[in-house]
Amino acid sequence: MTTRPTDGPFVLSGAHVMETPRTLVSRDLHVSGDVFVPGPPERGVAVLAARGAYAVPLMVDSAVAQRPESQHGAYDLVPGNSATFALIRHPVSESQVRTMLVVDPDDLAAVYVSGRLEVRDGEATRPVGADLADPAVRDDWVGTWEDPGRGLQQHLGADGRYAETRGGRANAYTGRYWVRDGRITYLDDSGFWAFGELLDGTLHHAGFVMSRQR
Repeated sequence: MTTRPTDGPFVLSGAHVMETPRTLVSRDLHVSGDVFVPGPPERGVAVLAARGAYAVPLMVDSAVAQRPESQHGAYDLVPGNSATFALIRHPVSESQVRTMLVVDPDDLAAVYVSGRLEVRDGEATRPVGADLADPAVRDDWVGTWEDPGRGLQQHLGADGRYAETRGGRANAYTGRYWVRDGRITYLDDSGFWAFGELLDGTLHHAGFVMSRQR
């Protein structure tokens, strides 16, 4: 399976594509810039082999619900939408995609956010904290996020580290995180990748709906 970085348009070839959480097809994914585009590819476009892997949307139902109904299809892996998805080496259920997508590093071939490769073969492609050097990015993300109804506080540090307090237990989960274009990608110290979305000041992750403490 080839998931090398590319600076231009590319085709992800041979994957099982979860166009929606309920629709699985076998076709190529064509990416140009930060979005999916129709095929066939132009001559000379890089082709990345992904035969046997599963391309799945990065979404959480709570974030879908926050959007207007006309935007509920914004997570589908179809032309015109953001090229944001995970490439996983095994089948994934609809409920996992909708609520809590957690992936072992050995099973995670790639993560793309807005067409950019964030994870390759279970490893991050950028140094931890590099994205937070931008003050505007740091202002959007760094701080303590809370879902009081579920006893969660998620502390996002300026160094690219996070720690969660759950049910009053500090450091229940700790790890590293990366952000791009309203998306957050977590690598927990216990050994799994997870995902979230910041939408209109609300952080959605694994069924949690978090607001930042002021």
